[in-house]
Amino acid sequence: MTRLPAVLIVDDDADVRHAAQLALGPHVEAADAAASPQDMAVALVPGRFGCVLLDMNFITGARSGREGLDALAQIRTRDPSLAVVLMTAYGGVSLAVESLKRGAHDFLLKPWRNQDLLAAVRSASEATQAARRGRPLDVLERDAIKHALAENEGNIAQAATALGLSRPALYRRMARHGL
Repeated sequence: MTRLPAVLIVDDDADVRHAAQLALGPHVEAADAAASPQDMAVALVPGRFGCVLLDMNFITGARSGREGLDALAQIRTRDPSLAVVLMTAYGGVSLAVESLKRGAHDFLLKPWRNQDLLAAVRSASEATQAARRGRPLDVLERDAIKHALAENEGNIAQAATALGLSRPALYRRMARHGL
C-alpha cells in the first residue's frame, strides 16, 4: 500500500501529538509534530506536507478556537494548496462551520477514532495533491460522492465507508456540493 505524504501535527498536548503519530505512523511518510503555532511556522516548509492536523486551542482553558483559526490563516497564506484538518475537544457546530468557511478541509473532535483520523488525513492529503496538480478538486470530490452514492443505492453509511469518510464528514461535503 502506498504511504500518504508527510503530516504535520500541531497540538500543545504532547500526548495528543504522540497518539496521532502512533496512529498515522504506518500510513504516512512522516508524522512531524509542533507544540505551538510558532513552532508550526518554523516547520511549515511549502510543499513538504500533505496536510496539517491543527489543534484549535493553545492557551490553557481556552475554548474559543481563535488560536487555531489564526494558525489556519497563517497556513492558508503560506501554502494555499495545503489542506488543514482542525481538531478540538471543545467542538460545536458553529466552530466547525466557521473553520470550514475559513478554509479548513475537515474538522475532528478529540478524542478521535483512529479510522476517522486516518480517513481525514487521507482525504486532506488527496485534496492537497489535487490542488498542487491544478485539478479542480471540487469537481473531483463532487463526482466521487455522486459515484459512491449511486454505487451504494443512496445509502449514506455505505457511501461514507466507500469514500473513507465518517457519515458527518460525508454530510458536510454533500451540503457543500448541493447534493
